[in-house]
Amino acid sequence: MAEDPAATLPVRVARIRRETEDVRSFELVSADGAPLPAFSAGAHIDVHLGAALVRPYSLCNGPADTDRYTIGVKREPRSRGASAALHERVVEGDLLRIGRPRNHFPLHDGDAPGLLLAAGIGITPLLSMARHLLAREGVFSLHHFARSAAQSAFHGVLAAPALAPHVAFHWGLDANTVTARLRSLLAEREAGAQLYLCGPRAFMDAVQDAARAAWPADAVHLEHFGGEAAADLAPGDRFLVRLARRGLSCTVEPGQSVVQALQARGIALPVACEQGVCGTCLTRVLAGRPAHRDAYLSEAERQAGDCFLPCVSRSLDPVLVLDA
Repeated sequence: MAEDPAATLPVRVARIRRETEDVRSFELVSADGAPLPAFSAGAHIDVHLGAALVRPYSLCNGPADTDRYTIGVKREPRSRGASAALHERVVEGDLLRIGRPRNHFPLHDGDAPGLLLAAGIGITPLLSMARHLLAREGVFSLHHFARSAAQSAFHGVLAAPALAPHVAFHWGLDANTVTARLRSLLAEREAGAQLYLCGPRAFMDAVQDAARAAWPADAVHLEHFGGEAAADLAPGDRFLVRLARRGLSCTVEPGQSVVQALQARGIALPVACEQGVCGTCLTRVLAGRPAHRDAYLSEAERQAGDCFLPCVSRSLDPVLVLDA
C-alpha cells in the first residue's frame, strides 16, 4: 500500500524501553511540534515502516497524556517485517509516520465496573484502559496472565503503588489451571459489569467459554492481536470475485486472499494490517455469502453478510460480488 503523507502524522521516537526480553515500548512524540490528536482508551495507531509495511499497535498510555503516544511491540519469531524492523532498525531519534488513532475496542459508556483480562502482550490496550479508569476513579480490576514476572510486559507500571491495588498477576500456569482460574473469576457478574479481554487466541477462547454462563454477549468486549487474530487460513476453494463498480472479475485461487488476487490484476484495495484486525479494507458485499475469517466484525455483522474483509476472508459461494 502506498504511503499517503496527508493521511499520516510525522512522529519522532523519543524513547525506547526494554520491557521484557522480547517486548519493547516506543514513546512517540510529534515531529513537527503540532499537537497529537486526542485518543480514547483502547485505541490503536497504524505504524508505517515502508510503502508496503503498515501494522496496527495499541496505545498503552492513558488518554490524559496529550503529548505522546506509547506502544508496546513484541518481537515475533515469525515476524512478517514490522516487529523485526521496530526491534532491530528503529532507534531513538528516528522519524516515523503513523495513522491517526482509531478505536474498535472502546470502554463502555458510564460507570459500570470493569473486569480487564489480558495475556502476554495483550496487556497493551488494557493498560491504557486501566490508566484511564484510575484517573477518573472508576471501579475496575485487571488480571494479567504471563509465563513469569520477567516476561510480564509493563510489570513495573502495573505493580507501582497507583495501579497495584487493582492488579492481580497470574504467572506460569498450565492450561488447566488457567481455565480453572478463569472460571472462578467469571463465575459471577457484578451488576452492570463489563468484561474486556485481549491476548492470544487460545486465551481469548478460554475466557469466552468461561464467561458464557454468567456474562451476556453485549457485556463482553475483546480485541485480537497479531497473526492469531484471523481464523486459520485453510486453502479453501477457488471462487470468482466480481467488482460491480469496475465491471471486472477476478479468480481467487486456493491459498490466495482476495486482496492478493486483485493486486495481481493491478487492482489495489486499501489495506493496512492484512490480518483481519484493523478494518481498513472493509468492503460491502452485494451478492454471495462471505466466509468470514477476520477478528474485526461483530457476530451480528457477520450474520448480516453484507460486508467482509478481503485481506483474510473468502467466499462460501462460487461467485462473490463486491461494491468496488
